Amino acid sequence: MPNVREIAQEIVAREGGFVNDPDDPGGATNFGVTIQTLRRLGIDVNRDTRIDVADVKALTRAQAVEIYLKHYYEGPGIAALPEVLQPSVFDMYVNAGPNAVKILQRLLTEMGFPSEPDGVIGPQTIRAAQMAFDAAPSYLADAYGIARRNYYYDLADRRPASRKFARARDGGKGGWIKRAEEFIAPKYRLTAAQHAARVATWG
Repeated sequence: MPNVREIAQEIVAREGGFVNDPDDPGGATNFGVTIQTLRRLGIDVNRDTRIDVADVKALTRAQAVEIYLKHYYEGPGIAALPEVLQPSVFDMYVNAGPNAVKILQRLLTEMGFPSEPDGVIGPQTIRAAQMAFDAAPSYLADAYGIARRNYYYDLADRRPASRKFARARDGGKGGWIKRAEEFIAPKYRLTAAQHAARVATWG
């Protein structure tokens, strides 16, 4: 597995540069870091005493990596999870915050290792994740990736404005689905036909 800094660098590359999509609840974003994140963390990138879109634009790749390492890997305690889960949970935490952990907790419970879906990596979740890994070491990472993919589809079901992130303009897999499937073994990735069937009701 790549070291955690390499994973953070891969996330930054995956997130891309500055965007300000009105359909994205996160608002202005650069390298995946949103304006809300900068405000929540009190990071005034250009040091003009205001945290606004200009700060998002001024954010560097290196600064984004450090934000991810400190606040999205170390802060939530992802290092305490089995190593096979860490890249995908880290990537999902960047994308969805504590929902990344709730997805894992629900999965662990479904696998027979109860974990309260509170979005916090505490002793119960750590223990349940290790037990799940011991029981199915070759399956756990794929199971989490599949749960991520289902989360994205379900979110787009409920929020039509988000469908463009799950389905591309040509009807193929959108960025959310491709992102989840980067952490899933090829044999568990959906075919084009399966994806089309899943999103058929979207119109």
